Amino acid sequence: MTSSDLAAQISNFALDKKAENVISIDVMNLTSFTDQFVICSADTDIQVKAIADTIRKSTDHKPIRIEGYEQLNWVLLDYIDVIVHIFKTTERNYYNIEKLWADAPIIEYNDEDFISIKSNSD
Repeated sequence: MTSSDLAAQISNFALDKKAENVISIDVMNLTSFTDQFVICSADTDIQVKAIADTIRKSTDHKPIRIEGYEQLNWVLLDYIDVIVHIFKTTERNYYNIEKLWADAPIIEYNDEDFISIKSNSD
């Protein structure tokens, strides 16, 4: 499974738990520590936990590192080639990590299986 396939699979698992603003960012050509970021958000701790738990249980891969699971403001799941960021909405707005990778292609996912690809020229 490629990193793009894993990112798409993880994005769909997040959408199944009603994650909001689900995107993947292709950083393969910009950094050496990962290929893709999946970023999503939720309004409550319970929803953040449900998204993280569903991703962990549903993928065949196991994360090598999990951060933030105790606080549930920003949970990070590190699958080496794909790093998943699950934010509470307020935290995502505050940190705005998408802006750090503005030069990378972004894929937006929604629950209607529509995928929108943005490039740095958009």
